[in-house]
Amino acid sequence: MHPSAKPSAPQRDERSALIAGFAAFATWGLIPVYWKLLKTVPAAEILAHRFVWTTFFLIVLLTWQRRWPELREAARSRRTLLYCLASGLALSINWLFFIWAVNVGRVVETSLGYFMTPLVNVLFGAIFLRERLTRWQLISVLLALVGVLNLTLGYGKFPWVAMILCVSFGIYGLLRKKSATRPIPGLFLETTLLTPIALLYLLNLQRGGALIFGPAHQSLALLLVSTGIVTGLPLVWFGHAARHLRLTTIGFLQYLAPTGSFLLGVFLYHEPFTRAHLITFSFIWAALALFTVEAVLRWHSGREPVSSVVPLADSAA
Repeated sequence: MHPSAKPSAPQRDERSALIAGFAAFATWGLIPVYWKLLKTVPAAEILAHRFVWTTFFLIVLLTWQRRWPELREAARSRRTLLYCLASGLALSINWLFFIWAVNVGRVVETSLGYFMTPLVNVLFGAIFLRERLTRWQLISVLLALVGVLNLTLGYGKFPWVAMILCVSFGIYGLLRKKSATRPIPGLFLETTLLTPIALLYLLNLQRGGALIFGPAHQSLALLLVSTGIVTGLPLVWFGHAARHLRLTTIGFLQYLAPTGSFLLGVFLYHEPFTRAHLITFSFIWAALALFTVEAVLRWHSGREPVSSVVPLADSAA
């Protein structure tokens, strides 16, 4: 292309999508810094605020995008609503333990959980959806298992936070796949169905004088309100990236999130990173390398649907 020639519309879309994808996954990777700002607020209270303010943000977003007909269509199905309620509960467990783990100094373990998530998705697909594991996928899952056993036996500590995060998010992805809803309308249904519970919890805290919100806590109140933006905005970026980038590119970008958390935990927060941790992470990274390369090769050979190359990357952290 001539140096003075303007890029075509598809090229501009691809460039902006790459920036948006990087922004989404980088935000999810750096989000422990944000949760650390709220460490004086109990994790359950943060979670309740996150549901309430995310619902408000998504109301604005759905109105701006004029997607209410799409949402009404999804909400007519009792099956969809039940799946969204179940996936919302799984998501609330994931969010709660992630926020709690960050604020008690276990950021490295959260990154381990999200590194393991793609492998758990594959395993759940084989168990619950009867998807056949390839030889290399099976080896990847076994490598991850060896890594967990190494940390349990060699370090004497089972990485239960990592396991809760990857299993809860794996269940969430499985339920979202069964609900067949798109990311933003699906997240709206999940948060809306659970927001009444969140509001009752916050009202109960207020009656007991334990609510950390209002004029006496202005800076914390602003941060709590902004949880809706912090949750919803990366999803907007991710949606733009998913529309214009190859899913294999999204697949590589998704590892930015746990990598960012891992680097924060080790180098910014100086969390313990022992030889046992190094061995475990090495097994997980080797498993992910095998998983990703094998998925890309299968996709290029036409033996694998594109959608199966990339695990669900919705609502992380």
